[in-house]
Amino acid sequence: MKWLLMLALLSLMSGCAGKVVGRDQCASLLDTAWKELDLAKTEGFGGAVSYTKAAGLLTAAKTQQTLERYPSCIDKAKRARFYIAESRAGR
Repeated sequence: MKWLLMLALLSLMSGCAGKVVGRDQCASLLDTAWKELDLAKTEGFGGAVSYTKAAGLLTAAKTQQTLERYPSCIDKAKRARFYIAESRAGR
């Protein structure tokens, strides 16, 4: 009986621990990307299409963060940063 209870408790704890993998990286990438997007806006819209793509990806990444889907958040934030760089380069 003790082993069953211990196994259930460990299973529950490992399920919660899985949710935090990537949380900090997601938050950091989102913070950096939003700052870069604001800077790109300040510099002008040389690459308006890339800027729009980046803004859409960041909105989607924020949604993924809220849903605790951190790998997807990280992927979208990284892609957004690419489009932000393209926008700042006028492409």
